[in-house]
Amino acid sequence: MIYSKNDVKDIKIAYVGGGSRGWAWTLMNDLAKAEDLSGVVSLYDIDYEAALHNETIGNKICANWKYVAAKSIGDALTGADFVIISILPATFDEMEYDVHAPEKYGIYQSVGDTTGPGGLLRAMRTVPMIRLIAREIKQFCPNAWVINYTNPMAICVKTLYTEFPEIKAFGCCHEVFGTQKLLSQALEEVHGIQGAQREEICVNVVGINHFTWFTNAYYKDIDLFETYRRFVDKYYETGFDRGGHANWANNSFSSAARVRFDLFRRFGYIAAAGDRHLAEFCNRDEYLTDPETVKHWTFGLTTVAWRKNDLKKRLEKSQRLLSGEETFKLHDSGEEGVHQIRALLGFTKLVTNVNLPNRGQIENLPLGSVVETNAVFSTNSVIPVMAGKLPDRIFEKVATVNRENDRAVEAAFSQSLSLCCEVFCEGHLVKDLTMEQRKALFTEMYEGTKKYLAAYKE
Repeated sequence: MIYSKNDVKDIKIAYVGGGSRGWAWTLMNDLAKAEDLSGVVSLYDIDYEAALHNETIGNKICANWKYVAAKSIGDALTGADFVIISILPATFDEMEYDVHAPEKYGIYQSVGDTTGPGGLLRAMRTVPMIRLIAREIKQFCPNAWVINYTNPMAICVKTLYTEFPEIKAFGCCHEVFGTQKLLSQALEEVHGIQGAQREEICVNVVGINHFTWFTNAYYKDIDLFETYRRFVDKYYETGFDRGGHANWANNSFSSAARVRFDLFRRFGYIAAAGDRHLAEFCNRDEYLTDPETVKHWTFGLTTVAWRKNDLKKRLEKSQRLLSGEETFKLHDSGEEGVHQIRALLGFTKLVTNVNLPNRGQIENLPLGSVVETNAVFSTNSVIPVMAGKLPDRIFEKVATVNRENDRAVEAAFSQSLSLCCEVFCEGHLVKDLTMEQRKALFTEMYEGTKKYLAAYKE
């Protein structure tokens, strides 16, 4: 149901993964700040108690929105105008195998949720879940717009469209925003232009999720490639850390952008994701040889122990919000999900980066592969921007991991363990291992997480 600007705005959002202590709170924050929207948010989670907690928290934040924990996914989806998917496939115990099992073979992953051996095992767990969600959407709200936040992003979006080809879905990721902000900082450093907002940095986005690139970038009439070149020359050795607060050595989500700077010097285009994601799409002897190499490039390895500790803190915050000991403070989240909803409702137009099946927006990647480019959001419409070809210099790197994504979806849909192992062994981060080592690593990672892999057969 799409409303004009003068209508009473009463929409339903179904949140799959509604017990989240991260993205769900971001949505609550951003909906509370959108004064021209109101309605119901139906929270579905396999952990019903977590959804109930978020029901209470959400209803304390803003009177315009009613939050309701749903006991079934069908209840949540029925009548939904928008569906948000934000799930954790399995637990951090399983992610322990994704991230750390490969380390005994010298394979270090700075994230472990999108590509490489960790990304493939996570995909094996996630694809069956996303297939089920797609079937439920087809049954209960086939015309709803679907926003996916779950990683591995490209694989999840490909799965949604493979399972339900008529679905109206896109993948939403904020990694590009950080590089737009970096370009605004370069503007200030090089030209003394202060206050340029991220949205004013106009870029052409090409690539796949977490391995995106800008092939041009402008602020008004200023070509930011030359600006960035001067910025990179100044900070290449030290990295850029305004104010000295990045603490990349202690905070695995911070970096000094040195991987981005190095990729720009090597390939001539602006790598437009965070360093810890970008590093995983390169060969492991480039930025992930060992922890000392990671330290040299001034980014961090996100350990699962850190994630578990962070979850503990968020659970403690949830209890404080429930009890009233802590009050939810509205803030600028920097996310665009609610802006996208407003544009789809016809309140505004929006151009932003999203993940969609390739319909020609990247000319030299296969049709149907999920790619990340800009798209134009307007009333009940998301139209990808024709971004042109991937430049020759970066084509092979991007095409390699795009093939891996497509093969991962094929393997997961087959539910064949042998095909999954074959795709695992073709991965760019394991190619230096012997075939015996690759198969042994796959077996270990499978055995450690097989509780969530019951769909796969020999």
